[in-house]
Amino acid sequence: MNAHRKQLIALARPVYLSLLASVASGIINTVWVSRLGGPAVAAVAVATNTENVLLGVALVFASGTTVLVAHARGARDPAAVRAAVRGGWALCALVTPVVAAGGLLLRGPLAGLVLGGDGAARSLATAYFAISLPGMTVFFAQQLVDGILKGTGDTRTPMRLALLANALILLCDPVLIHLYGVRGAAASTVLCRAVALAVGLRALRRSALLRTAAEAPPAAPARAALRRTLTTGLPMSADFTVRQSGALVLVAIVARLGVPEVAAYAIAYKVMYVATMAFYAVRQAAAIHTAHTRGAGADARRDIGRQAVLVSAALGLTASAVFAATAPWIMAAFGAGPEVARQGALFLRCVGPYLLLMACFIALGGVFEGSGGAPALLRVTLLGTAVQLPLALALGGLGLPGVCLALALSMAVQCATATALLRRAGHHEEAGTPLARTG
Repeated sequence: MNAHRKQLIALARPVYLSLLASVASGIINTVWVSRLGGPAVAAVAVATNTENVLLGVALVFASGTTVLVAHARGARDPAAVRAAVRGGWALCALVTPVVAAGGLLLRGPLAGLVLGGDGAARSLATAYFAISLPGMTVFFAQQLVDGILKGTGDTRTPMRLALLANALILLCDPVLIHLYGVRGAAASTVLCRAVALAVGLRALRRSALLRTAAEAPPAAPARAALRRTLTTGLPMSADFTVRQSGALVLVAIVARLGVPEVAAYAIAYKVMYVATMAFYAVRQAAAIHTAHTRGAGADARRDIGRQAVLVSAALGLTASAVFAATAPWIMAAFGAGPEVARQGALFLRCVGPYLLLMACFIALGGVFEGSGGAPALLRVTLLGTAVQLPLALALGGLGLPGVCLALALSMAVQCATATALLRRAGHHEEAGTPLARTG
């Protein structure tokens, strides 16, 4: 097996399990809260989606720190490792109080903005936010700890931390929800994450690389380190936010087709997470491995990109085949009605080309992030979103197959553009032009 491919798989496997565990916490909460009635389920669903949006904020310092620590590790520069870690913590300390305190103060208006006039659900969401938004302090710190560990090349410890947190949630949820209702669900999540965070901080202290870095003289003042983390992580955060926003607008476009179509799309999209999280695991692995080998030149970067695409494309093909073959059973498992099930099965059978192209583009994105090309990647994402939404609107007359076609065409544009940028970066390697400036 190719050495780069072997390393990518070794890094990606724990990341994938970690991502699955993160999704599981939301599912566990929903299962137990569903016993409290519809308004409670709506309140927790809104809170979970809000957390997904705030994850984009966490990516500024978490992903930025991952890349900078990985660069420093690859360069065997303990002082740079120390500076990257200091910058991550400094930015996290700057951002977290704003989000936690601001969210707490605005919890009522935020719940009303999303839930409108449903008084019962709005009241429950406000109660949940009163605990979950200050609890972002724990969530953000946990994301940064994971980011530092991944930058050192350790993706297994973040996986174990995610599994620990979710195992504890599984045990605590029924007790705390029974005692305190929706507030108990929020408290369970925050407390269990706090335990995982404590274990993660201990893992940081045990890291030989980080212990060596702690003894090195600082490579840059804290303010400069913070600024570098912000510059590195902001394009990655913006890329995530653009994708989330585009997905939200796409739901509104699908809703124009009818209630069965939007319900089928919502179910099918959740099912696709099983595949898309695998693509993002390969992306993180490619970013870490590319950063570790940054000084190896354009040939190494191209080979990493090639192997990442091969691994991710194989996952995309497998997922497409499984979805196409089992679509009716998948929809039946969700208890969908006849028309919703029919539309959902149709979508899952048409979405294969999009999944394959998405797998390739997401994998290439890791090479961009690991080699300092996140700003160029953001421009590609903006281009793809600008193509995707008008196409979905224009092809919506064909129903969900038209939406699938729009998704596939926009992803083809992104794949072609990303490939061209990587090739162009290779041609400019001798001139010393960074990937970030070749877009």
